[in-house]
Amino acid sequence: MHAVRGASDAHDFDFFVGSWRVHHRRLKDRLANSREWVEFSGTTVTQTLLGDSGNIDDNVLELPGDPYRAVTLRAFDAKSRTWSIWWLDGRSAAGPLDPPVVGGFQDGVGTFYASDTLNGKPIRVRFIWSGITASACHWEQAFSPDGGSTWETNWTMDFERVR
Repeated sequence: MHAVRGASDAHDFDFFVGSWRVHHRRLKDRLANSREWVEFSGTTVTQTLLGDSGNIDDNVLELPGDPYRAVTLRAFDAKSRTWSIWWLDGRSAAGPLDPPVVGGFQDGVGTFYASDTLNGKPIRVRFIWSGITASACHWEQAFSPDGGSTWETNWTMDFERVR
């Protein structure tokens, strides 16, 4: 599983600029055969950076018992025509940053991949952006313990634009 290359441009995330209400659905335990989902609300505010070749969003996650803030930073590489996306969790803001997921958009769907570790074991990470309209969009994260042969979706976010 490789990043989508060559299909993206610096305006791919223009749809996401602005304020959003977010419905989160996250597996309680990841890659542990968990079927228990935790659902909670949040907000996201996104703005452009670096001219039009980047953006950042400020997230409020109302996770039950452990609310927190996080930042997503996205940067477009015009040479490879790919995006890199980093997540900074406010509960460990001193770092380290997660490795970026890298990829792009094709036919209205954004797909991004990274190699990372979970509990000391190597995993693949996948983000998918889909269902993009002027007023809503969907994001999901999945992990693969076997190099991308199988995937477990462990977090979804459904966004509704705040007017």
